[in-house]
Amino acid sequence: MNNSNIKKVAILGSTGSIGTQTLEVIKDNPSLFRAFMLTAHSNAYLLISQAIAFLPEYVIICDETKHQEIKKALAHLPIKVLAGYHEIKDMVSHPDIDIVLTAMVGFAGLEPTINAIKAGKDIALANKETLVVAGELVTGLAKKHNVKILPVDSEHSAIFQCLAGEEDNRIEKIIITASGGPFRGKTTDFLTNVTREQALKHPNWVMGAKITIDSASLMNKGLEVIEAKWLFDLRTDQIDVIVHPQSIIHSMVQFEDGSIKAQMGLPDMKLPIQYALTYPGRVKTNFKRFNFVEYPNLSFEKPDTATFRNLKLAYEALDKGGNMPCIINAANEVAVAAFLSNTTGFLAMSDIIETCMQQIVFIERPSLTDYLNTDKETRIFAQNLIQQMPLKALQF
Repeated sequence: MNNSNIKKVAILGSTGSIGTQTLEVIKDNPSLFRAFMLTAHSNAYLLISQAIAFLPEYVIICDETKHQEIKKALAHLPIKVLAGYHEIKDMVSHPDIDIVLTAMVGFAGLEPTINAIKAGKDIALANKETLVVAGELVTGLAKKHNVKILPVDSEHSAIFQCLAGEEDNRIEKIIITASGGPFRGKTTDFLTNVTREQALKHPNWVMGAKITIDSASLMNKGLEVIEAKWLFDLRTDQIDVIVHPQSIIHSMVQFEDGSIKAQMGLPDMKLPIQYALTYPGRVKTNFKRFNFVEYPNLSFEKPDTATFRNLKLAYEALDKGGNMPCIINAANEVAVAAFLSNTTGFLAMSDIIETCMQQIVFIERPSLTDYLNTDKETRIFAQNLIQQMPLKALQF
């Protein structure tokens, strides 16, 4: 394959879990992909190492205080070093980029994704918050600019794969699987005093800290429900969640004739990453294969939304619509950061989110400016709420 057929990839969030695994996929397929642009929030050391190994055209560090350090380290290489969030928002429209993999954490992924779509770039979407916050706006822009949004989350990739070749067949519902996280089956009494270290020990997946805490609280599944609504144009009542502790079935689609398709495999994010980059084709891998004999029992159970309230709150936000999903996303990001810094308790995160849902002004048909303002207002409110919470809510 000549160089003109190599797909140039911009990785937003290259130093995170998804970003580093994307680079592994690129390394394994040098005739198919080239890392054209790498961005990071503040991990200068890893970004420098990645730049030396992959020689991208551009590297961008959000933390502008790290700019000179990176520039000096890469001065001997033909790599353009930029700094600041504004540079990421601008550079995603570079004419040489073929696909943008958005793996930035949280709300920060929204504006770069929108700018990339407006520039006609296909999106490999690992930043679920983009569709949670502004799903109607983002999917509308994708249609307008004839851009594909290719899901990287294992669950949404599974649904996407199950729908291949089924374009003319109606979906009855989708079934999103959840591992249940490290606290599956635990009571509220137990959860009152869990620590960040306990919450970060996911039984099946190796992920970043924020998404791991979201998995432990079931908020990750709630965000996936909202994302699925926009990715697959579904009603809320067409989206089910079921706990599947083994994480072998990544999600399912039930069609109107009652038939169910499932996508299966060992828990490995490199497979959905590679599928998004190679779509609609598949490329041979050396990934470990699933063996049914090693997993004689696959089990399923109903999620406990009384104990893990975040999933219920996410469904409520999806039903409400407007800027409500933006509110829960912002409140959750603040709550998770507080839990990770030991300034709030595990169960208190749901209290913070619910209070924000009740107190922040609801906007039925928000614009991008409304989303940006809602996000800012919610974060300030949630921070103040945490500071005012009684000590009993801060046990860990």
